Amino acid sequence: MRKNSLWIVMALILIGFFVWITGYGSSGEPGGSQVTGSITIAGSSSVQPFSEILAEEFMAQYTEARVNVQGGGSSQGIEAVKSGVADIGASSRELSPEEKTPYEYLIAKDGIVIVVHPSNPINDLSLEQVADIFTSRISNWKEVGGHDADITLVSREAGSGTREGFETLALDKESVSDRALIANSTGAIRMIVADDRNAIGYISLAILDYTVKPLKINGVDPTAENILNDSYPVNRPFIYITNEEPTGLVLTFISFVLSEEGQRILHDEGVVMVNPSDDDH
Repeated sequence: MRKNSLWIVMALILIGFFVWITGYGSSGEPGGSQVTGSITIAGSSSVQPFSEILAEEFMAQYTEARVNVQGGGSSQGIEAVKSGVADIGASSRELSPEEKTPYEYLIAKDGIVIVVHPSNPINDLSLEQVADIFTSRISNWKEVGGHDADITLVSREAGSGTREGFETLALDKESVSDRALIANSTGAIRMIVADDRNAIGYISLAILDYTVKPLKINGVDPTAENILNDSYPVNRPFIYITNEEPTGLVLTFISFVLSEEGQRILHDEGVVMVNPSDDDH
C-alpha cells in the first residue's frame, strides 16, 4: 500500500508540473488563454472608441484578462499614467517635452478632414484660408471663390480632443470663432454640414462618408497615404504611453495593438495603420 501511495503522490507532482509548464511561456508569464489580470487605459476621447474595440477583441481571445477603457482627454490620460492611476495613457496629440516618457507607442494616425455640403463648388482651400474662415476673418463664401452666402461654421465643443487637434494644426492654436455652431460629436458635425448648403466643419477621417464633401488642403487630398506620409497637413497621432517599460498584461495588450491583427482592426474602424502588412500596400 505504501508503494502505491508513493506512486500516486509522484504522479500528482508530475501532472502539476506539466500543467504549470504548459500554462506559461518561456518568459515565465502566462501564455494564451492563461493571460490574467486587469489594466486601465485612460485619456483621449478620440482614441477611446478605438481602445474599446481593441479591448473587446483582446478580451475575446484572453478571457481571463480585463482591459478597462476610460476617457477624460489626452492631458488627463497622460497625468493618470504619471500618477499611477492608469496603466496606459491615450493621447490624440503630440506630447510636450514635459509629458514625454521613454515608453511612447504610435498606434495609428488620424486625419481631421474639412468638410462642406456636397453642392458647395469649393474643392480646395489653403491652410491659411481654413484658419481665416474658422476665426471669422473670412465670413462669406465669395471671399474664397464660392457663392455669395454667409459661411455657417460648425465646431466641436471646448475640451474636445478633435477640436484641440484642429485648433493646433489648422488654426496655429487660435480659437474657433464664437460664431460657430457647437456639436457634441464629429458625427453631429457631419449631420449638420450635410443639411446646410453653406456649412463647413471638421470631422475625423474615420467617419467620412458620401453625405459631405471633403476638401483638399493646400492641394492635398485627405487620404490614408497622405496622412501617413504627413503631406496632408491636418493629421494627428494616436499614441499610447506608459510610465515604465511594459511587462505582463500591459505588454501583451500593446503588442496585440501593434500586431497585424490589431492594426487591421484599427484600419477597419477608419484610422490609418502605422504597421501595414505587405497586403495593404
